[in-house]
Amino acid sequence: MPHRNLLAVVAWMSGALLAFSATAVAVRALAPTFSVFEMLAVRNLAGVAILLALAGIKPELRPGLKPRRFTLHLTRNVLHFAGTDGWAFGLTLLPLATVFALEFTTPAWVALLAIPLLQERMTWGRFVAVVLGFAGVLIILRPGLETLQPASFLMLGVAFAFALVAIMTKSLTKTESTFSILFFMNLLQLPMNLAGVSRAFWLAIEPQHVLPFIGICAGGLLAHYCLTNAYRRGDATMVVPLDFMRIPLIAIVGWQFYGESLDPYVFIGSACIVVGLLYSLNREAKAS
Repeated sequence: MPHRNLLAVVAWMSGALLAFSATAVAVRALAPTFSVFEMLAVRNLAGVAILLALAGIKPELRPGLKPRRFTLHLTRNVLHFAGTDGWAFGLTLLPLATVFALEFTTPAWVALLAIPLLQERMTWGRFVAVVLGFAGVLIILRPGLETLQPASFLMLGVAFAFALVAIMTKSLTKTESTFSILFFMNLLQLPMNLAGVSRAFWLAIEPQHVLPFIGICAGGLLAHYCLTNAYRRGDATMVVPLDFMRIPLIAIVGWQFYGESLDPYVFIGSACIVVGLLYSLNREAKAS
């Protein structure tokens, strides 16, 4: 990977981390009043409206409204819909750091799937990053009876779904624009989320809900914009380990906003993750 691409991947992933964390906080704020389907339907509707407005202003974006690979778009978004709704539901049942840590079994699946499906190379640096990242997750979780609950198994299923989505996203970036991937993500998932809505939920929106809804809409769109561009600039096996940094970040968010305890194991595990990332980035930089 060229050095400038490596820096671009780090920059795009930093934006994605902040946007995903903002979305998690917004979901927590709205969960007492709105269902997961209602929150994500609003996010999808806002995404479609914003992207159509951008296409109206910038004619060069309009070709992205016609997908070249609709079947792959549809398959990706069915999986992403299931994963995103499961992730949002998990946020209402488990501590933020636990949700994110369980989600980060994803890189192990991506690393395995990217080799046969994307013909990517598993370099030594990337292997170390994945192994230390997974070890960090195990340190954080300390698997036991407390972790082995239905919500935890739900998050493990979410992790596998997100791994398949990551592989499909990387494949789509070869032929589809970032705009097209985002547009069809929101367009296809909107009716899926509306199917789970059973009331006129918009009548329940009050002034204190406006800011969290803005956070979900803007955070969700920006997170996937940054993530898609990261996949465009780098291999999936390089992009996904960087996502491990969400764990210590969200642990601090949970502590500051919700009084969730700062478990020292979170920081020990995070240290393993950071060491693996730094080693991998150093190897990639030298190789370039």
